Amino acid sequence: MTQAFDAAAQQALLESRARMALDLARQLGAEACEVGASVDQGVGVSVREGEVETVELSRDQGIAVTVYVGQRKGSASSSDAGEASVRAAVEKALSFARHTGEDPASGLAEAALMATELPDLKVHHPWPLSIDEATELALRCEAAGRGVTGIKSSDGASLSSGEGVRVYANSHGFLGSQRGSRHSLSCMLIAEDANGMQRDYDYTSARDPRDLLAAEAVGESAALRTLSRLGGQRPATGRMPVLFDPTLASGLVGHLMSAIAGGALFREASFLCDRLGDPLFPEWFSLGERPMEVGAMASSPFDNDGVQTRDNVFIRDGRLASYMLSAYSARRLGLETTGNAGGARNLRITAPLQSREALLERMGRGVLVTELMGQGVNGVTGDYSRGAAGFWVEDGKIQHPVEEFTIAGNLETMFQGLVGLGDDIDTRGSIHTGSWLIDEMMVAGS
Repeated sequence: MTQAFDAAAQQALLESRARMALDLARQLGAEACEVGASVDQGVGVSVREGEVETVELSRDQGIAVTVYVGQRKGSASSSDAGEASVRAAVEKALSFARHTGEDPASGLAEAALMATELPDLKVHHPWPLSIDEATELALRCEAAGRGVTGIKSSDGASLSSGEGVRVYANSHGFLGSQRGSRHSLSCMLIAEDANGMQRDYDYTSARDPRDLLAAEAVGESAALRTLSRLGGQRPATGRMPVLFDPTLASGLVGHLMSAIAGGALFREASFLCDRLGDPLFPEWFSLGERPMEVGAMASSPFDNDGVQTRDNVFIRDGRLASYMLSAYSARRLGLETTGNAGGARNLRITAPLQSREALLERMGRGVLVTELMGQGVNGVTGDYSRGAAGFWVEDGKIQHPVEEFTIAGNLETMFQGLVGLGDDIDTRGSIHTGSWLIDEMMVAGS
């Protein structure tokens, strides 16, 4: 990067500011206080048709202070971590707290739950990449894709690289901090035939730049994905099996986690309220998180309440085994925190896996979905309806691309109708999963 990021110095600065905020809050009359602070810096380069389109250097910083006076809570934040700004944030938070209503569920997580194991989870891998080097990688990625026969033009290739520090501290005496990094390279290409133009993309993402795919491999994969979409037709309308590509199956896991999140539950805005212990999936399916997994995309030894993270099982042998709770949502529900303030970390599935070919053969006739459009998911009822594109499958074989159709169902019915998981696991994000074969959904095409 053109501007060095001294992670150690930034970490020390944010930790000192957090301590300052806690001391000041106590001096000004707060009974309890918590502070979250972060700073991130990165570089992004995008190219299009062999020319540099944008070069961006970004730096984001913030500090948020929450104070408690009895059962009253006040919060304030600043994008400046200077001493004057920290003082102003504490004073504003206290002023707000004195004017808010009482909330019996407010307050810090219990002191006994604070994280005591804070190992280095190897999630910080800086990439000393110059603008010229970043540009060269993006150009190589795009050139590889544009060089594939049949590609008409490019919608661009982009490289981003960033690192940062986050700190959380509270008046229990807990202070935790973590450095992290994330790097990615993507490419989007355009092809055309008599039926019109199609575009698609591919990408690679990792904590450690050494784990990224080669630039040329990303470009060539984007080209092949784009070419495979030419000649798209509308599928037949009817009820049939649907195979979700791994990139989309992770979204189904995301919908599940949203439905078991404490905030949705205590607001009674989830179709999974009061469902602990109920069967939701086949008995062979289990889902849990591994927040202490070394080097993974969402690893952290403490959550946003400072609570020690731990392995949790949310679905055990097909049944809903646990909700996903912060200290606040747990109190609202009369339960105990699961160490999930800030969400789940590194979701992993335990289930028998099959090849995509085996899943297609089991499907027989239906659609393989590789793209979804729209936001047609109702978290209260579980109703699911999305625009889609993908491939028509007949006799267990992919026949041709399909587009401009809708798939619809209900999430609970879809979960219960899961009949197979693929071994084509996508590991680029915090949710690792392969393809999902759902036994039946409504497909509305021609």
